[in-house]
Amino acid sequence: QVQLVESRGGLVQAGGSLRLSCAASGSISRTYDMGWYRQAPGSQRELVAITTGNAQTNYADSVKGRFTISRDNAKKTAFLQMNSLKPEDTAVYYCWLRTWGDPDVDYWGQGTQVTVSS
Repeated sequence: QVQLVESRGGLVQAGGSLRLSCAASGSISRTYDMGWYRQAPGSQRELVAITTGNAQTNYADSVKGRFTISRDNAKKTAFLQMNSLKPEDTAVYYCWLRTWGDPDVDYWGQGTQVTVSS
């Protein structure tokens, strides 16, 4: 099993910044992907940013240029630096990890609320 512990989100004004972290522990494969998804009320969960086991990154178009994902492999921790936040970034943010194997397995954090006020 894999456990994901997310940092607390919070309330921030539009234009502000917030940094999320997600620490993974447990039976993690040597190679794994980590990232963040988010879900706003009444909406489906959507990808925000991911970093893959082969060092690639992928961002939602809506956050490109504002959010940066990084990871510390030694600590099995991922970070999401969110700058220039907008009210539409308000959502519950979920940490995600995919272990590489046969089959691949997805794990989710419990989610943390990020609220951006206008």
